[in-house]
Amino acid sequence: MRVLGFILRKEFRQILRDKTILAMMFVMPTVQLIIFPLAMDFDVKSVNVSVVDNDHSTYSRSLISKIGSSGFFKMISSASSYKEALKSIESGKSDVVLEIPAGFERNLVREGSQKLGLSVDAINGSKASIGGYYLNAVIADFNAGLDVNLKNRNTASQKIEVTFSNWFNPLAMYKYNVVPAVLVLLLTLIGGFMTALNIVREKEIGTIEQINVTPIKKWEFILGKLIPFWVIGLIVFTVGLCVCFVVYGIFPKGNILLLYLFAIAYLVALLGFGLLISTYSNNQVQAMFIAFFFMVIFMLMSGFFTSTDSMPHWARVLSEFTPVTHFVKVDRMIILKGSGWNDVKTEFFYLLCFGAVLNGWAIWNYKKTS
Repeated sequence: MRVLGFILRKEFRQILRDKTILAMMFVMPTVQLIIFPLAMDFDVKSVNVSVVDNDHSTYSRSLISKIGSSGFFKMISSASSYKEALKSIESGKSDVVLEIPAGFERNLVREGSQKLGLSVDAINGSKASIGGYYLNAVIADFNAGLDVNLKNRNTASQKIEVTFSNWFNPLAMYKYNVVPAVLVLLLTLIGGFMTALNIVREKEIGTIEQINVTPIKKWEFILGKLIPFWVIGLIVFTVGLCVCFVVYGIFPKGNILLLYLFAIAYLVALLGFGLLISTYSNNQVQAMFIAFFFMVIFMLMSGFFTSTDSMPHWARVLSEFTPVTHFVKVDRMIILKGSGWNDVKTEFFYLLCFGAVLNGWAIWNYKKTS
């Protein structure tokens, strides 16, 4: 332990002397955690609509007014023909073209039905699907409120009405889903890159040769490299939780000590992975590119952008072999749902296994040469 203490003293002095590294590890995650969730808002709030009204009736004007007043749509143009309205989609000004056919009101009153034309720009698949769903919902609500349908409604018929509530996120606000995941990803990027460049930096400046001829054991060297960034990672995590509360009003509903227990286990696994990359790399460029390759995979497979349940079977299996997936899941469960130990204990053992395997591999792969 005395030898480990000397290594830790040397590592902390080296980190504290480099002001750039300190700024990267504390200032950058804080700024990014403030900006990213605000920019990464996947809620569709403004869908541009071009209307082709071939009927010019009371019903058609009421429908257009209802769509415009819903708060989700912006009526940008009223075209005289479908061909003219389509040009607004081609130019990128419109997201949806709504075509109301001639005889819209007459057919609704006399025949009880009428089709509408709806053309959606599907280049942005998310905006197209959600915008189309919103518009269909507004049209369905308009249809249900028509006088002709209210008069013809059979009061004796039974009707099933569905009411629902959003648990853990009552207003269905996207920030509550994305902020905890962004915190994990920033912790992953900072911790992964810093440790991936750590040992290889010693190789480049030549101090690794001096360390290798000392009686320092391999596990002491790896542990001495891991602990400083583990401490810094916990500080960054604490700062991130403070930002979540101050900026977004998000505070863990579950036990905060349980959250820190998982952060401790996750950082051990993550930093072990970074040190493993560093033992295989000969220079910092190699380490940076290898770390970047795996970090992109971790981000895409973690369930942050796409739910793991929506992935193909092979992708779900692969995601289980990334520690980020498990911590993102637990982070959301504890912060948003208030989950307890019994709900997340399986994920904890996953992280322990990752930490043991990755750090053991790093110790085994580190070669001392005389």
